Amino acid sequence: MPLVARLALVVAVVALAAVVFSTVTGVLPRVVSTIGTALGGIADSVLPTTSPSPSLAPIPAPPALVAPGNAYTNQPTATLVGTVPLEVVGRDGFVIRVYVTLPDQEPVAVRDVAVGETPSFVVEGLPLERGRNDVTATLVGPGGESEPSPVVSYVLDMSKPKVTVTAPADGATVNGEIATITGKTQGNSVVVARNEANGTSATATADSTGTFSLEVTLRSGTNGIALSVTDPAGNLGSAVLTVLRGSGSLEVGLSASAYRISAARLPRTIVLSARVTNPDGNVLSGEVVTFTLSIPGVPAITGDDVSDGSGMATFQTIIPAGATVGSGLATAFVVTADFGEASAQISITLIE
Repeated sequence: MPLVARLALVVAVVALAAVVFSTVTGVLPRVVSTIGTALGGIADSVLPTTSPSPSLAPIPAPPALVAPGNAYTNQPTATLVGTVPLEVVGRDGFVIRVYVTLPDQEPVAVRDVAVGETPSFVVEGLPLERGRNDVTATLVGPGGESEPSPVVSYVLDMSKPKVTVTAPADGATVNGEIATITGKTQGNSVVVARNEANGTSATATADSTGTFSLEVTLRSGTNGIALSVTDPAGNLGSAVLTVLRGSGSLEVGLSASAYRISAARLPRTIVLSARVTNPDGNVLSGEVVTFTLSIPGVPAITGDDVSDGSGMATFQTIIPAGATVGSGLATAFVVTADFGEASAQISITLIE
């Protein structure tokens, strides 16, 4: 029989004897009190005591993550750096839990890292998906899991940037020492243009829309220009452009409504037309052109006109009666502020 049961049996026998005795002596109340005290002492010595409720451990503060200097990368993994609060450094039972959130998806826990002996931590080989990856971290300890840290983002881009040259056209003639190359590519990319003909190069950074412009020095003849583009993630794109350097001079082209006129049919109207182009071969508008017509037998005739949107200027005059048979001369002369001066001449002949 167990010790507790045997003690209880002895107490019961003693109690019965006490009842009998108390009936005779009249001391029942004192006996009952004594027995109660004895039983209470036995119970206290036999039964286990109740332990006080433990206090709850506090929920830790979240880690702090370091944002990458450049969010764009062409590598499928990233290295995450951060710090934890000082009060958990070196303590067992605390881990850093890393979450990755993709667009329109819920956060997914991808890594647990034990808290070390210093506040700083590094998580290498963090897997990334193409596009934007939002990364957060929590601190998990005896008190539970902290709130997530502020977000740091990585953008995985493994595609080569496209390059479109808008000017000049491939194979175009550039009548000048400098070719201005404009185009479109991925925003914030670095564009390098190298002229293989003379070894010169130029660098520009595209704006947020991808538009870029740079100037390349040309040499006479054919110039092969190689464009290389590096996007923010480090991917490379390329394009090749060929341009021909022209004479680089202001030009005036002159024509007449008639080149041989009968002196017997005078007077007669004649129209002189001039077309003005800049050193790149593009038409010039708003330039004053001076015309001169010298015909044998009459004084020289002059007049001015301003070139229109097509670069054309015209002068209409009359060759009067009295002009004599022979060769005359028509001249067009222009002076520009940007490209200097130019002139052109044609022969006008009076026949019998």
